[in-house]
Amino acid sequence: MNSAVPTPQPLPSLTRYAWLSIAAAIATILLKGVAWRMTGSVGLLSDAIESIVNLAGALMALWMLTLAALPADDDHAHGHGKAEYFSSAFEGFLILLAAFSIGYTAIERLMNPQPLEAIGFGLLVSVVASIINFVTARILLEVGRRRNSITLEADAHHLMTDVWTSVGVIVGVGLVWFSGWLWLDPVIALLVAANIVWTGWQLMRRSADGLMDISLPDAMLVQIEAVLVEYRAQGLEFHALRTRQAGSRAFVTLHVLVPGLWTVQQGHDWADRIEAAIRQAVPHAHVTTHLEPIEDPLSMIDQELDRPQH
Repeated sequence: MNSAVPTPQPLPSLTRYAWLSIAAAIATILLKGVAWRMTGSVGLLSDAIESIVNLAGALMALWMLTLAALPADDDHAHGHGKAEYFSSAFEGFLILLAAFSIGYTAIERLMNPQPLEAIGFGLLVSVVASIINFVTARILLEVGRRRNSITLEADAHHLMTDVWTSVGVIVGVGLVWFSGWLWLDPVIALLVAANIVWTGWQLMRRSADGLMDISLPDAMLVQIEAVLVEYRAQGLEFHALRTRQAGSRAFVTLHVLVPGLWTVQQGHDWADRIEAAIRQAVPHAHVTTHLEPIEDPLSMIDQELDRPQH
């Protein structure tokens, strides 16, 4: 049964944070492009390529966040929250694509070393771009975790990867500047490519988990169990607890076992209280309960997803 308590209000749109990411990506592409053109460094080129990927990812995030914010309709009764997983999977794929592109360019430069020019000014421009990415990433990560948005978290992790990429490139190009070891520039680019492959893989794995209806995190399950413990102490029982995550929305279903002599109204009222308590423990959760008589042995055999016929 669904609670009669009013459902939570729709979450405010997160699209403005996607626009922030787009603006940061455009700014860093321009800055890193200038740095690469001035120096000729393949390391800085790899950094610029990743910023182009950032822009593509941010545009995809904007699209998916706009779609995820749409209310439920006749064809999508559970809402559109899973659209966020497509965005994070796409961004993970772009990260992997950027890594292979960087690796190819670095190997080519390793085989044909070239001197670098105007390194000092080029590095200064790259530092400014990295600061822009760092500030943007921290904002997106904080909002993404607070609002449980995998899209913003994916974008934030991508930007933080870009920041660490830039740090590695800046240090590497600086060492080339002081040592004259031209081979060091493409080697740094290869290390950068290997590092960001891990980030891309993690994003794609997490997106697959979401699309496969992975259960809520352990911390949330502990909070739900704490609620149920309170009601068990009052003589009720529960089973068939199932949870899943769909973007920023959580879904919780469970069977509530109450005394068989209770009236429908009594059972309904207690189910309302339980649903409200779970929603308080897990914000923005949609909770569905199913009432069963606690004395009936048949109540205990329908815990599986596919209930046996009886």
